[in-house]
Amino acid sequence: MPEHKSIVILTGAGISAESGISTFRDPDGVWAKYDVEEVATPQGFAKNPKLVQDFYNMRRAGLKTVKPNAAHLALARLEREHKGGVCIVTQNVDNLHEMAGSKNVIHMHGELAKAWCRACDQRSPWTADLDATVTCPQCKATGHMRPDVVWFGEVPYAMEQIGDILFEAKLFLSIGTSGNVYPAANFVNAVRRNGGRTVELNLEPSEGASSFHEAIHGRAGEIVPAFVEKLLNGQAR
Repeated sequence: MPEHKSIVILTGAGISAESGISTFRDPDGVWAKYDVEEVATPQGFAKNPKLVQDFYNMRRAGLKTVKPNAAHLALARLEREHKGGVCIVTQNVDNLHEMAGSKNVIHMHGELAKAWCRACDQRSPWTADLDATVTCPQCKATGHMRPDVVWFGEVPYAMEQIGDILFEAKLFLSIGTSGNVYPAANFVNAVRRNGGRTVELNLEPSEGASSFHEAIHGRAGEIVPAFVEKLLNGQAR
């Protein structure tokens, strides 16, 4: 594999499922148990902030009980050992990539382990619960902290930066994504327009599977380490 090759990796809920984090759109996933309008929209937060804070407090606490799986560890290895650039763009709000050792990670949908103060627009690392009595560690205002998570109807983070790295990508991997959430679902087409190679690694074909040059299906904890091994040994394009 050429040393200069730039690799961009998009990850979705499927990569974290084997670590015990519920996916969203499966029959027993998160949205089967909660109304998205109530807990994942600005309107829901305005209507019932306690419900929304409690929902994300529960999810944040859950991060303390999970660990990276073999797929996360393989991507961290790829970043360490590949001579070119490796960037993970994740739709996930968990911190499993960082726990595995990945350094170059963009959270386009925000992070559970951060809180956003709407008074001063600052983000802070956060592991405790959030509620209306919490004071911002930056500006000291009370009652303005919310989860630093992108809700439905809000613009994903770092889109300009992501556009730049997709433009440079020579290899694009999509791992554990449904292929039906935009703008991430269109990343594969952006890379293909610029001549990059695209590979889907997913439990089953995504809605956008036909857009990829190659598709590998199976459990992320099995197929991702195997593919990384081939990449590092020069056996995969």
